Parts: sequence; C-alpha cells; structure tokens
Amino acid sequence: MLIIPIFVPNAGCPHDCCFCDQKKISGQSAMPTVEEIQKNVDGYLGIAKNYSKVQIAFFGGSFTAISREIQEMYLKAVLPYIRNGVVNSIRLSTRPDYIDEETLLMLKKYGVETIELGAQSMDDDVLLCSGRGHTAQDTARAAELISAYGFELGLQTMTGLPGASCESDLYTAKRIIELKPKLVRIYPTVVIRDTFLHKMYETGKYIPPTIDVTVDLCAKLMMMYRENNIKVIRMGLQATDGISLGEDVIAGPYHPAFGQLVKSRIAYEKLLKIAETQKGKIFTVSVPESELSDYIGQKKYNIYKLKEQFGYEKVIIKAIN
Repeated sequence: MLIIPIFVPNAGCPHDCCFCDQKKISGQSAMPTVEEIQKNVDGYLGIAKNYSKVQIAFFGGSFTAISREIQEMYLKAVLPYIRNGVVNSIRLSTRPDYIDEETLLMLKKYGVETIELGAQSMDDDVLLCSGRGHTAQDTARAAELISAYGFELGLQTMTGLPGASCESDLYTAKRIIELKPKLVRIYPTVVIRDTFLHKMYETGKYIPPTIDVTVDLCAKLMMMYRENNIKVIRMGLQATDGISLGEDVIAGPYHPAFGQLVKSRIAYEKLLKIAETQKGKIFTVSVPESELSDYIGQKKYNIYKLKEQFGYEKVIIKAIN
C-alpha cells in the first residue's frame, strides 16, 4: 500500500505533552495549504500504479481537534482523488478525547477509512505524569466507537514515559489487545530538545531507559501483538534531518533502525532455543530468506552473541526460499 503523508504539526492539539514537539518530529513547522496538499498528492501519484492500494494520511497533529471548518477544507481538498479512483481512502491520527459520533459520521462521508488514536499508555498515572490530558477510559471509549462505526482502528503507544515501568508498558499492551485494533505503533520515548521532558531530564526528574532494556521490552510487546493478530506497523521514530542523536534527540533509546533491532532480538530468542539442542563447535540453521538479516543481526550481532554464549567456533545462518 502507498501512503501519501500530509503533516499537520501540532494542529488542534489542546495539550502540551511533556515529550512532544511535532514540528521537529515531522520535520515540518507550518500548516499546509490546500495547494500544497494537492501538489504533494500529485507528486506521489506518479508511482501509485505500482501499488494495489493508495491512502492519503493526515499525520502529526490531532486532526479531529482542528476546527471543523479546517477539517472539511482539508478533506474536500483530497476528496476528488477518491472520487476519480486514484486514491482509495484516507487515514488520520487524533486524540481519544476528540472522537464522537458526529465527528465519525463526518469522516465517513469524506472517505476516511483508518483512524489512529494516540493512546500512548493505558495507565492513568503515566498519562497524568506525561500531561496527556485524557484517561485510559477515554481511549477505550473512542476505540470502541471507531470500531462500531466500521473504521479500521489503529492505536499508537509509547514506552518509557515518565512514571512508566516495563510492567506498566506490558499492562498497556494487554489493554490495547482487549480493544482489538487492526494495527499498532510503538514509539519508545526519547528526549526531544526544548520539550518539557528535556527540562525534566536536565534536572534529573526523568531518566530514560537504556536502548537494551527498551529493545528487550519492545520485543516482548511485538510478540504479544503478533500472537493476537495485531499488526505492528512502526517501531521507533522515523529519522529526519533533526531527529537523530546529537541534533534534536538529546537522550533516550533512539536508533535509526530501531525496528530492526527489535526483530533481531526476537530472532535471537529463537536461535537460543535451537542452540540448546546443537552440541559441538559448529552451529548451523536455515531461516526464511526474508528474515535472514533479522537472524544475523546488525553488524552480525547475533552471530557474535551465539559464539560468546555457547563457545561455537563457527555460526552458519543460511537462507531458504
């Protein structure tokens, strides 16, 4: 599926969450004009023929918290692409406390198919510490309403927020699973320059978890979602010109290929079970070709780890079709 992204940074959001600066995260600071939106869509449509489905996505802000006039202006700007069949549907992200029946009826009219809610956590204490301004019950209510109206439900979560622990993040995943979303995003919390979280970090009021702890946690979360047929479509922030360590990311478990680290950790756990049954100095295993890089690990990390842990002289990981 081809996703055509349109960023509306911080638009409509009534709260300043301690971790957030959507202008830096999205790499865009101004609200797009109708002309800019249409030019962006037209640019992507040149490659649309290579995809079975095309979806326009409004990301970066709380779309349904924008004034109704601007919401409809943006939706009307892309509606002709749906009517002429070159775009299949619309996706948007928003807050749980800005979803109601009237809003959903309006979104349905304009061809919105997927609604992603910024749940972040299902622990009310963590939500309060992070300045989210909504409760876990708000997320549950909105999620149930979105599903009841026939939209595809997505839930965005964060790990390592202020007040959170591995236990509370695992609890969040269990609650998310109960809401039966079609898809989930997992964003480990990182400290972005000039946010309130940055101040908390500088004063020692917030200590981010290490990347190793976070990768281990996210591997467990991903397996939980997989076991419940929930697709994890994103892990970790996408790199932009500013989103990288030493630029706008001050601290925290950031890695430009974070998702790959998590998949490799899951693969390593599978390798461990095989290694327990293989004696001798040579370890050999065949894995699906599409997962070969996951099993090898970044910079052959899993190979070196197996040698270190089991004393193998040689580790052979082969691809099978």
